Amino acid sequence: MERSASGRILYDLEDVPVRESALLLGTSWSSRSGRPNRFFQYRIDAASELILANRVRVIVASGDNSHYSYNEPLAMQNALVQQGVPEERITLDYAGFRTLDSIVRMHEVFQQSDFVVVSQPFHLARALFIADARGIPAIGYAAADVEGGSIGVRIREYAARVRAVLDVFVLHTEPRFLGDPEPIESGID
Repeated sequence: MERSASGRILYDLEDVPVRESALLLGTSWSSRSGRPNRFFQYRIDAASELILANRVRVIVASGDNSHYSYNEPLAMQNALVQQGVPEERITLDYAGFRTLDSIVRMHEVFQQSDFVVVSQPFHLARALFIADARGIPAIGYAAADVEGGSIGVRIREYAARVRAVLDVFVLHTEPRFLGDPEPIESGID
């Protein structure tokens, strides 16, 4: 996965080519202890940078909304708006239950093919691997990583990478909910 993402994860805003859209991958806004989740905040910061610098026209906030009390897309939208991102430049994807779902839905439902994925570098490697397997020429914009991040996060990522390989090469997994096409038309020149 690291090799497949090599040279496609960008760390400097000036290196990001202008694109129609960016896919902001979801995570919880708070840790299990109730503290703010720095992974979440750093992803919001990176997505805000992209849109406020006009590197992308629209942010698709894709995350889990499987329980009425848990809504990653809405939490991301609220955080982006707090950072000055106009609400009309944010599209919510409520069916981004897994990274695979978010990547495939971005292409199939939102009709985007050449987009920027926003997350931490370790997560971007998996996201770009999935995009490659689907023939999607996405690139990644790295949100800051969390120094001394939880060992549990790293273990979870290792398991998710094994699952991604199985999904791509063995199981040929499709998103839980695909849905009808909803092309993004930013209307912004």
